[in-house]
Amino acid sequence: MEESVDIRAVNFNISNKESSPSKRSSPDKYNREVNMIYENELVSVEVEESEIPWVKVFTQRKIKEFSECTSEEKLEIFRIIDFTEKLMLSYFNADKINIASFGNMLPHVHWHVMARFEQDSYFPEPMWGAKQRESQLDLPSFEVFFIQLGEQL
Repeated sequence: MEESVDIRAVNFNISNKESSPSKRSSPDKYNREVNMIYENELVSVEVEESEIPWVKVFTQRKIKEFSECTSEEKLEIFRIIDFTEKLMLSYFNADKINIASFGNMLPHVHWHVMARFEQDSYFPEPMWGAKQRESQLDLPSFEVFFIQLGEQL
């Protein structure tokens, strides 16, 4: 069943024009320590501060491997990833969405969802790769997006 995302009710004329792209529109009003924008009994969603829109979806249980997730946790993770991808595409008009799960540095099941743009500093490299250029991004408000995402999840 295809889920549609309606974000027309939000005013998107706010633009991120700060000198440090990695500090743009941090949704500090939610949780200063982890930038959490959503949680339930199964998962939490946190903002990764970056020049691009980037969230991480964590299991609430401290488990190391995706195969340790219950069926309910897996469904909730993929529901949130799917919804987040659709919202990022429609709100930011992203060129590509990257979805990744590694856990080598942080052995806790989590997924990264990142909106990518041909003008971002690393494209087409991963965000952990070699910087390719200075960012030329002029994106709508990250804060509005993160608030909208948290409310719609």
